[in-house]
Amino acid sequence: MPAIGVLRRAARPRAGSSPDRTTRLSGRFTAPIAGRSDSRLSTDGRAGPRVPGYALHETLPIARHRRREPMPLTPRERVLAVLAHEEPDRVPIVLGPSNATGIKMSTYRGVKRLAGIEAPDAYLYDWPELGTAAPDEATYQRLHADVRGVLDRFPAATRARNAAREPHSPFIDDWGSGQVEASPGTWFPGVHPMAEATTLDAIEAYPWPDVTDATRFDGVRAEAERLRNENVYASLATPWLLFPLERAFAMQGTDGFLLNLAAEPEFAEALLWRIQGVCKGIMDGFLRECGDLIDMIKIGDDLGSQVGLLMSPAMYRRMLKPIHADYIAFIRERTKAKVVFHTDGDVFDLLDDFIEIGVDVLNPVQASAGGMSDFAGLKRRFGDRLVFCGAMDTHRVLPHGTPDEVRAEVRRVIDTLGPGGGLMLGAVHTVMGDVPPENVLAMVDEAVSYGTYPLRG
Repeated sequence: MPAIGVLRRAARPRAGSSPDRTTRLSGRFTAPIAGRSDSRLSTDGRAGPRVPGYALHETLPIARHRRREPMPLTPRERVLAVLAHEEPDRVPIVLGPSNATGIKMSTYRGVKRLAGIEAPDAYLYDWPELGTAAPDEATYQRLHADVRGVLDRFPAATRARNAAREPHSPFIDDWGSGQVEASPGTWFPGVHPMAEATTLDAIEAYPWPDVTDATRFDGVRAEAERLRNENVYASLATPWLLFPLERAFAMQGTDGFLLNLAAEPEFAEALLWRIQGVCKGIMDGFLRECGDLIDMIKIGDDLGSQVGLLMSPAMYRRMLKPIHADYIAFIRERTKAKVVFHTDGDVFDLLDDFIEIGVDVLNPVQASAGGMSDFAGLKRRFGDRLVFCGAMDTHRVLPHGTPDEVRAEVRRVIDTLGPGGGLMLGAVHTVMGDVPPENVLAMVDEAVSYGTYPLRG
């Protein structure tokens, strides 16, 4: 077995000399010591030219092929490994980059307070009525978040109109749908401009958004380029609500459109395809700005409830699956980014359909909803074909559990969904204002300490 000389600090180096460190060399490899190209130590332990400030302290036997500890991955490398269904160094954390993976402002302020971070408040999409924080970088880092967002904006005219409206009056977007203030600071969808429509003529007559308005993409390219050039964090691109079914809900109200799916199927299908055309037009402009720079692109539609699907699997496959398949194919022609599909509720019965049409990542894996609570079954049946993003229960554990219960749930999620890679841990949808900030920090800290590979569970 060869010997290695270990250089230890013997005296303070003179000004301008190399920094204090210990250099270890193994096998037949020799290298400069402390940055000096003429300072070498042979593998048999004999000193080469003297290094000022250092002394040969001891000679130790070592294995010729001793394994080195792997270097930690960057957050982006960590996420890309998971997207490739490979085990990274630890389970990635997704918290903050989009509304469906976000944190509401009141809880975000609490996290900042606990962490001792002083940073101004900002909102995703520059939209206070949405109420979801755009985390500052210091808070992102305290959350150990591995992903950053690339977002669009409302068109300039929409921004100006809403900035000039009366306080507490409805916020109306460029589609004509909007949010109303249900209580001080709490906004919900309440303006449905096509609530009474049931005819094809009504669809044709409606003033749809201008998909060519480039002001909605202000800053998109710059942010995507910054993230790619820094090459530290993975990027999740999320243009606002380019989701066909959810846009139909916004235009008609959820109950109204679901009724039309059953009672007026010709109208409902035509409305979905018209909305799909607008979504594709906006998505095309968005991906022209950033499609070559992003790692993930998020689309979706809420298709489930706590107890099952909002429609039968047969209706989904007849009415919506062709739309989603067309949409994903359109996106794949414009970017190599992985497709993240967001859908709340129990959608277990549609997961094979999602995989068939090209979904790469499922978000948010609603732990409290029917078949989605069977993490072992999800992993066993779909884990080699879907990446899971989310899975931390926001129905009971995060808002009402103790920090210890939160940590236990983190371990359960990682033990069941994490083996072999394929898990990005985060909250099920947005971390709402009823979640104690202590629980948010317990979640992310436990994910870092417990979620290292190889997993322990």
